[in-house]
Amino acid sequence: MFQNSPVASGFRSDINGLRAWAVAAVIFYHFGISGFSGGFVGVDVFFVISGFLMTGMVATSLERGHFSLFTFYLARARRIMPALIVLCTVLLVLGWWTLPPVEYSALGAHAVLSLVFLSNVKFWREAGYFDAASHEKWLLHTWSLAVEWQFYLLLPLLLMAVWKWRPGRRPLGMALTVVLLISLALSVVTTLLRPTAAFYLLPTRAWEMLAGGLACLLAHRVNLTARQRTVLEAAGLALVIGAMAGFDTASPWPGWRALVPVLGTVAVLLAVRSASSWTGHAAAQWLGSRSYSLYLWHWPVMVALNYLEWEADAPAIAAGLALTLVLGDLSYRLVELPARMQLGQLRRAWGGVFLLGAVVAVAAPVLGIRANDGVAGRFSNAIEAMAAESKNINPRRHECHVDQGGSTSPSCMYGGKHLRAIVIGDSHADAVTTALAAAVPDPADGIMQWTYGGCPALPGVSASPAFKEAQANKGYACEEFVEWVMDQLDAVPRHVPLVVVHRLSFYAFGEPDASKAAVPMVFFSQLQDSATPEFLREFTAKVTDTACLMAKNRTVYLVRPIPEMPADVPKSMARALLFGQEIDISIPLAAYQQRHALVWAAQDAAHDRCGVKILDPLPYLCPEGRCQGARDDRPLYHDDDHMSEYGNKLLVPMFAEIFQTHGNGTPERKHSRMKNQLSFFR
Repeated sequence: MFQNSPVASGFRSDINGLRAWAVAAVIFYHFGISGFSGGFVGVDVFFVISGFLMTGMVATSLERGHFSLFTFYLARARRIMPALIVLCTVLLVLGWWTLPPVEYSALGAHAVLSLVFLSNVKFWREAGYFDAASHEKWLLHTWSLAVEWQFYLLLPLLLMAVWKWRPGRRPLGMALTVVLLISLALSVVTTLLRPTAAFYLLPTRAWEMLAGGLACLLAHRVNLTARQRTVLEAAGLALVIGAMAGFDTASPWPGWRALVPVLGTVAVLLAVRSASSWTGHAAAQWLGSRSYSLYLWHWPVMVALNYLEWEADAPAIAAGLALTLVLGDLSYRLVELPARMQLGQLRRAWGGVFLLGAVVAVAAPVLGIRANDGVAGRFSNAIEAMAAESKNINPRRHECHVDQGGSTSPSCMYGGKHLRAIVIGDSHADAVTTALAAAVPDPADGIMQWTYGGCPALPGVSASPAFKEAQANKGYACEEFVEWVMDQLDAVPRHVPLVVVHRLSFYAFGEPDASKAAVPMVFFSQLQDSATPEFLREFTAKVTDTACLMAKNRTVYLVRPIPEMPADVPKSMARALLFGQEIDISIPLAAYQQRHALVWAAQDAAHDRCGVKILDPLPYLCPEGRCQGARDDRPLYHDDDHMSEYGNKLLVPMFAEIFQTHGNGTPERKHSRMKNQLSFFR
């Protein structure tokens, strides 16, 4: 039945050439080459090709009556794993000499998950593919391998079940169509509601591979003239190239937009033009045959440029592209080809044992790396101390701050039992909580923490779908937290002041990246795709109104926004020290003022309208016209925008003003009753 299908006829140069287009697009996109803003669609092209080839392999064997599930899995492992194992091994060896413990430990975790094809789940839970932090993850690109492998595991099971029920290509095609439509619908909906999950996970990506599978099952029915095949191929390539040039990181993906490159790829596959000038020339064939190894090695090369801060340097980019070609060719000739030949000569069981042993040989040392927190002692004390500042966070964060798998309750007392102040806010508030506690003058006094990561305490607030998804994996419930805070204020004695700390400019404009459009992270009456004047007026009114509502019966202190740095301070400083470079991580005061002018205006309005007091961290963090990321060669932040436990102590004099104003206060008899009420998420 399938003997006459193109997939059964052996090597297809057009598919090999199409791989060249796909891998070139991905590489040029990641290296920032102009004209490839949508080069990430190359992955979608690969998915369609994989579905086409795998469906053909399984269906042909089923029809011939000798399909073996173990043989299929082993063949896939023999094709994918050797080069991946070598890549992980090389990165772990090089990382021993170049990555501080925190980063080395993360690489180890990513390596193990890549080798067991679960890295897509890990990266989904960590961050979005297009986020800045993604450019520091050496194995981020293995998410697509994980998706493909998960598809390889399930596809033959589905086809075998259908074949047992009713043999023939028509039932297979019907089954694939049903699953494809379900997956496509899920992709469209999930891309709108939870875009990161839609990008990384198999259920929302399976339809792309199933589209290739359907193309394979239908290929024998396509009877076209040479002219028609030429037109079909041209139309398909036009869709693929148009997607590469027309989409960008602002395009929600995959969703319906992925239909463009998927349908284009299907068209090229059905055209079957092996002598095509687009895919058949020598350069395309060379790239196509090495596409897997090129894909494996290009991303670590790009991350290395980012690590060295050469990602915008044209000669460095050119060198990176050349190095990618060299490494890809070496991996193909020295790893891929020998592994296929030598593992293919082994008996099936021994081939599986060999690959499993190789995975264990890599994974076992990694477990030791993780157990020893990245293995300290590999660098000088100065370098490791600098890098260790990334862990210098509120020691009670997991217990007291609702965030990323965190707390049992957002109500924690710091210091003595006599309540003197409550800090309210998001992770920026959590990052300065111990500084507020250190400012309390009497050991019997204490402060209480009410903080929730990524959540501005503004009634009626809702997170945008993209931002909410980043928190949803941890039980995101910002709206409920805000309602809880406002309700609990009735139980707080009126003499106890509130200290409110938020990263408000982030919620209004997104990350401080001048190259990206301002996209709000939250909304109130209506979801916004951009920071429109109407939204900003509503946002500032909410900030002012909420502050005045809190200040109706008590004193409220609003802390001016904490300066945000242009880079992860501990990581960047440790790397600079490792390579003997000098680095200044800071921002001009003028840039700070421009970024936060809206928030300052809203806070000033609250001060003028209802007497809210303002606490300004700039005199302590921004001397001589620049906001510093470090002081005395020690980071003030544990990342790019959260104060470290060292840095936040610079703000103790600022917070001391609160207690000078309020004196010693009076013992609070209601505290025990209030403490029993503070049980949000307990």
